[in-house]
Amino acid sequence: MREMQPRFAGSVVFRGEAAVATARDCRPSDRGPLERRLRGPRLRRFGSAVVLLVAAVASMASTASGEALAGEPKPLNALAEGKLPEDRRLGRLRTLNDYFPMQVPETVEAWQRRREQLQRQVRVALGLWPWPTRTPLNAVVHGRVDRGDYTVEKVYFESYPGHFVTGNLYRPKQGQGPYPAVLCPHGHWPNGRFLDVSRDKVRWSIVRGEERFEQGGRSPLQARCVQLARMGCVVFHYDMVGYADSVQLAHRPGMREAMNTAQDWGFFSPQAELRSQNMMGLQAWNSIRALDFLCGLPEVDAERVAVTGASGGGTQTFILCAIDSRPKVAFPAVMVSTSMQGGCTCENACYLRIGAGNVDLAALFAPKPLGMTGADDWTREIETKGLPELKRLYQLLGVPDGVMAKALVQFKHNYNYVSREVMYHWFNRHLGLGLEEPIVEEDYEPLSREEMRVWDAAHPAPPGGEAHERALLRWMTRDAETKLAELVPHDAASLEAWRQVVGGAVDVMIGRDLETAGDVQFEKTHEDESGAVYQYVGLVRNATHGEAVPVVFLYPKQWNRRVVVWATPEGKRGLWDADGRLKAAVQRLLEAGTCVAGIDLLYQGEFLADGKPPQRQRMVGKALGNYAGFTFGYNHPLFAQRVHDLLSLIAMIRNDEHAPERVDLVGLGGAGRWVAAAAAQAGAAVGRVVVDTSAFRFASLKATDDVDFLPGIVKFGDLPALLALAAPREVLVLGEGERLPSIVEKVYAAAGQRANVQSDGASDDRAKAAAAAEWLLR
Repeated sequence: MREMQPRFAGSVVFRGEAAVATARDCRPSDRGPLERRLRGPRLRRFGSAVVLLVAAVASMASTASGEALAGEPKPLNALAEGKLPEDRRLGRLRTLNDYFPMQVPETVEAWQRRREQLQRQVRVALGLWPWPTRTPLNAVVHGRVDRGDYTVEKVYFESYPGHFVTGNLYRPKQGQGPYPAVLCPHGHWPNGRFLDVSRDKVRWSIVRGEERFEQGGRSPLQARCVQLARMGCVVFHYDMVGYADSVQLAHRPGMREAMNTAQDWGFFSPQAELRSQNMMGLQAWNSIRALDFLCGLPEVDAERVAVTGASGGGTQTFILCAIDSRPKVAFPAVMVSTSMQGGCTCENACYLRIGAGNVDLAALFAPKPLGMTGADDWTREIETKGLPELKRLYQLLGVPDGVMAKALVQFKHNYNYVSREVMYHWFNRHLGLGLEEPIVEEDYEPLSREEMRVWDAAHPAPPGGEAHERALLRWMTRDAETKLAELVPHDAASLEAWRQVVGGAVDVMIGRDLETAGDVQFEKTHEDESGAVYQYVGLVRNATHGEAVPVVFLYPKQWNRRVVVWATPEGKRGLWDADGRLKAAVQRLLEAGTCVAGIDLLYQGEFLADGKPPQRQRMVGKALGNYAGFTFGYNHPLFAQRVHDLLSLIAMIRNDEHAPERVDLVGLGGAGRWVAAAAAQAGAAVGRVVVDTSAFRFASLKATDDVDFLPGIVKFGDLPALLALAAPREVLVLGEGERLPSIVEKVYAAAGQRANVQSDGASDDRAKAAAAAEWLLR
């Protein structure tokens, strides 16, 4: 095949804001080659899509629609042999150890939009969209210990039925209620709430100025609870999963083959991730229920609630404060930074930090008072990287003094006496405690392990292990299914509610829609005008996201102002048979005057150095058990990236005043699922859609590195939900037999457009392609 060289000097680009030509710019008398028809300065004013489309119409008006093709085009590549597209996604994967600067919006309105989007992203990532059912806590408080000026009691309650949160409740004895309250997650300190530092280590910490007292320094975790109680606060100090009395589940067991089953699965399994069931979400829900418990105490002033924790407890602090409106003051210590984002599986979840970092997540608390500390760890630069951006946001919101951070880099990772002093003064000011400053922490008598331990003979520990884990995830699954079933629409109002939940979740999973597709350009690299159909090959460049996707446009001599994007598992090469002839269905569209566009999605066609499609997608985090959250918490799944490519192509075609009258989508074979998602995200920008599901369901996937793995999608209805989100677009569904999925029928009926979705029983690939072409042309 002879490789055609581009005839234009430089690249031809398409931009939505570019000036464009009208049909009168191409005089009917211009019948020569394309470069003679569009010569000189005028070319630089045209969007390339308009150049190609308008020129084809103007110069080929004499050819009758439906004329048989002669000298049909042969496949051309956009790039030279062996050269890959310059696409950012071919580089290394993003990890939790990258750089995560915050971009501060320019206006309050822009911040509100960003805040709503990011809060939804957090909740979808944690499996808390929609909220789980708040079941009875059935709280038990027992074992009171009196320390003179405060008391400590043992607490357990059910965050989910049969799953218990455990901890200690500190209450002040001075003053009159209602008292302010402080929630204290402990973080990844040895034994958590039971932390007992050895005498030698405590003495060295005193020498270094980290602690004041040998006795009290044995547990810096207890120290802050005691001091806050002495300051007049009710304090609940509760366990992370798998620490201290939280004995039902291990903290980070990772993927276990015995728990990777199609039914009754465990955390970290593909089935759990497909339903957004993760340990970070469990801990976040435990924190929310801990707030329910704390705010429900009769002596607590629910309008004066604060949260503070360090390290992993700092993560719990800013995550809770990002999604729950009740806390009024926050102090995440030694965690918020633009550097390492949290190295435990309990601090990571799929989608959580795509396009965001811990500074962004902490910012969701704005404009409420946010205090932080740094140390000689990943937070050492918080005062110069992170705090300035937060200050600009708080300034924008009218509370410039509402955020502070102090980097105590003379100390290693800690929540020591010096750090706690910063927090005491922050809480004194913003909880309105009215205490005289400076506040000096005094010594105390630590609780023994037996005095802290929740479970005893009268209060036996509940069953745990794999049986409990399976039962817990069964409950989560049923609860989510019940809530989604209640949302199935029956009229316009309920349809909107369904779209907000299901469509809102898919927005997060795909991470892009047509509005946010980016600055898209088309660079033509090759052309062939020798036959009855013009062929233009090039790259769709997305400058916003650093992506470049090979595409081909096939234009008939008389164009009917319609374009069909034809996606296949083989990429743009799927427009041709193995012998190099156009497929019959594609030829049928061209004969009818329709332009057909083919595309190499990421890791198709020209993205492959060896021509072999990947069997698995790339993952990170092998050292921690290949947990999906370490990859998809920072990188879009390959499924979503392929949908991005389709959206870029649609944007290139549509984002111009001289765009075609209609853009249709076709997805055959394995491409059908990508097209279904693209149609859901493109909305009214597409006309008709053909989706070959091949009876595929995401629930059938058995590995988190499967190329089609899309975390969370099964929770929200699997592939049928993507089909339903296309309503009220005209959709032809192939691969499902004669019967459409129930949710598809119900959503279209609720939209008043039940006739707009149809099914076809075509079974083989050729029959499906033929059915697609005839349906589009009907």
